Amino acid sequence: MSINTIEEELKECFPYTVQWRRHLHENPEPSFEEWDTRKYIVEKLRSFGYTEIEENVGGGGIVTYLRGKNLGSTIAFRADFDALRIEEETGLPFASKNEGVMHACGHDGHTATLLSVAKVMKAHEDELSGSVKFIFQHAEEVLPGGGKSMVEAGVLDDVDAVYGLHLRSPLEFGTVSYCSGYAMAAADFFDITIQGKGGHAAYPSATVDSVVVASYVVNQLQSIISRNKDPKKAGVLTVSTLKAGDGAHNVIADKAVIKGTVRTFDPELRNLIEEKISTMTRHICDAHGAACEVNYTRGYPALFNHEKETALIKSLFESNRKELKIDSTPMRMGGEDFAYFLQEKPGSFFFVHSGNREKGIIYPHHHPKFDFDERAMLVGGQCFMDIIGHYLMIGEGSETEEAYKAAVVD
Repeated sequence: MSINTIEEELKECFPYTVQWRRHLHENPEPSFEEWDTRKYIVEKLRSFGYTEIEENVGGGGIVTYLRGKNLGSTIAFRADFDALRIEEETGLPFASKNEGVMHACGHDGHTATLLSVAKVMKAHEDELSGSVKFIFQHAEEVLPGGGKSMVEAGVLDDVDAVYGLHLRSPLEFGTVSYCSGYAMAAADFFDITIQGKGGHAAYPSATVDSVVVASYVVNQLQSIISRNKDPKKAGVLTVSTLKAGDGAHNVIADKAVIKGTVRTFDPELRNLIEEKISTMTRHICDAHGAACEVNYTRGYPALFNHEKETALIKSLFESNRKELKIDSTPMRMGGEDFAYFLQEKPGSFFFVHSGNREKGIIYPHHHPKFDFDERAMLVGGQCFMDIIGHYLMIGEGSETEEAYKAAVVD
């Protein structure tokens, strides 16, 4: 099997990749409600010749295998396929037909990319030494996330290494980036309800002013980052919502609601911030005669890319993607439930830049005008092929051996 042949086949498949992506984009479904999307993915896999297909894995995931003729490693690739509850404003000819739902994070591109790899590689199944497990994951965007339930269902039990990618707009097309170690943050959320005693604004001494108490809480929470956190550790605490009263000028509100998010990498810091939010809030409320309820919700854990596997893909991409810039990227405060996969097995999660200023693809993820340069799907497919080549196509005397020698990591 020739790497060049597979590259050409992937390029020939690209018009279909675009077609699949646009169908998914036009018909988005939100997390845990991806009924037609799942059917579409299964239908495509069957049309490629796959018969060993597992559905409803972990509640809504899809898995299929590419089994080589010879024994070898089993590697897994994952793509997510859920959309967001956002009203699309792109004006694209294939814009969402589902009101209030759109693919605003590139998951349509992730799925189309992995489908193209599955299609092209099916014709070369007997030439492989080892297996590829294609994992299509539901519900990445909404807690508790589909990744957690798929891992708990044993989706990685027979896997040696697992890899995933994310398209990144508006970062300009032409770069693939990686990050060894912690790459994406643990994303947690908190909800605080402060119950005071309302009354007439002219007589504050007869009340417990929930607005004043909430103001003290908001200010004090900021000291967790500035005074309790080790400055060498990254962490963010953001209060995103503060609501109290109904708009009247002469009424002291009896209740205030505070909402926010916490982003960390270090598990000890994560625990510290959770504990401080609770104790600080309760002590402040006690001091002012108010009651409170504090709910802290742990989101996805921090995503940790394994050093060996990240060094491997860096070397592979540098050796084979000469037309692209291969670069490291710093840790990001966004969350991603691929973290659960990397807690279970070694692997790495990399980024394919997909912005295009000339085409107006300049909007960030989760924006109603989000889009990506579709060429990034071909790049993503090529990167997956590089990984397949390393694990399943190397052998003494094989024509791919020299091409991949540089990628072997001790």
